[in-house]
Amino acid sequence: MLTIGLIREGKTPADNRVALTPAQCRWIHKNSSDIKIIVQHSSTRCFADSDYQKANIEVKEDLDECDILFGIKEVPVDMLLPGKTYLFFSHTKKLQSHNQKMFASIVNKKITLIDYECLEHADGQRIIGFGFFAGIVGAHNGMMAYGKRTDLYQLGRVYENKDYRELIHTYFGLKLPDIKIAVTGSGRVAHGLLEVMNLMGVTEVEPDEYLERKFTYPVYVQLKGADLYTHKQSRTYKREDFHNNPQDYRSRFLPYSHCTDILMNGIYWNENVPRLFEVSDINETFSIATIADISDDESGSIPINIGDQSIENPVYGVDRITKEKTSPYLPGSIDIMAIGNLPNELPRDASRYFGEQLIKYVLEDLVKGNSEIIERATMVNKGIITKPYEYMKKYAED
Repeated sequence: MLTIGLIREGKTPADNRVALTPAQCRWIHKNSSDIKIIVQHSSTRCFADSDYQKANIEVKEDLDECDILFGIKEVPVDMLLPGKTYLFFSHTKKLQSHNQKMFASIVNKKITLIDYECLEHADGQRIIGFGFFAGIVGAHNGMMAYGKRTDLYQLGRVYENKDYRELIHTYFGLKLPDIKIAVTGSGRVAHGLLEVMNLMGVTEVEPDEYLERKFTYPVYVQLKGADLYTHKQSRTYKREDFHNNPQDYRSRFLPYSHCTDILMNGIYWNENVPRLFEVSDINETFSIATIADISDDESGSIPINIGDQSIENPVYGVDRITKEKTSPYLPGSIDIMAIGNLPNELPRDASRYFGEQLIKYVLEDLVKGNSEIIERATMVNKGIITKPYEYMKKYAED
């Protein structure tokens, strides 16, 4: 019998998502006699303790009997149980300084850490994540911000709606101005962005049309790898080579910055990947007024992302001249929407989506063991940093 615990989220601000919904837990119990699920008490989770109890799932504080613990966000050091196996988004892969103490504690407490972000198919495609709903909420918030800046239309907040279905109904009758929107990326985040573009009635156009034409209706262009990057020497784009040697490429985005009103950024970034543009590129020809940075890497692919905002206050401005942070919607600023927990605005839908992926692609491998997918995603095994992540050894030092 494998006993799985759903932990209470401890990070501040509190995350209200969960890895498995009450209905999903009930389904697992019905269809898997070798799995038992226990839920830790939580007053902030999008599904109440009583929802799990009604599904005949045990709810209690003590999770010592659990073999595996599912969370969502980083686990505070004082909540980490020694010797346990954890699955959550650790946000340590890029050696993020704010999570160094947590990672060191995981090693010291001889914990096994399987990071959701590192669960990948053999071809490198990520298996599990909240990207689609991050894209949904990020696209809405970006459009909302541009509406507030221009006063040409109005959109309410996502979290004011009961669920995604109700949100969609708020788009009926929405009349957008003749704007140009650039969407970057091709993964789950981008799929969420495109979903909202289509629901809002924005027309997709090809990159050459987007650059050359003016339109009398709202349009968007989706910019994928070959549209965004080119090799510095050969001036070509090969996906595998780009992912292996991103430092050998340069950005091709700058021409789009001269004719775009809203940028929706959904690309993966690390320090070797070229930024879409540089701070020095922001001049009188830079037409972008609103940037929804769903990828949300501070000083990353969007160099004027100067930090997170909150769900309650999602947008800030960056002065075009001084590049300093300002209030949003000022005439001389560019508005930035950057939130690290966007799916929290649709927590029930996002949790259902996440749990479905977990059940389909991960749960069986966890139960049976000897899975290459699980092995590749295991950053720490009983306190020992695994071979693919040996570059993190110094990071793990107290």
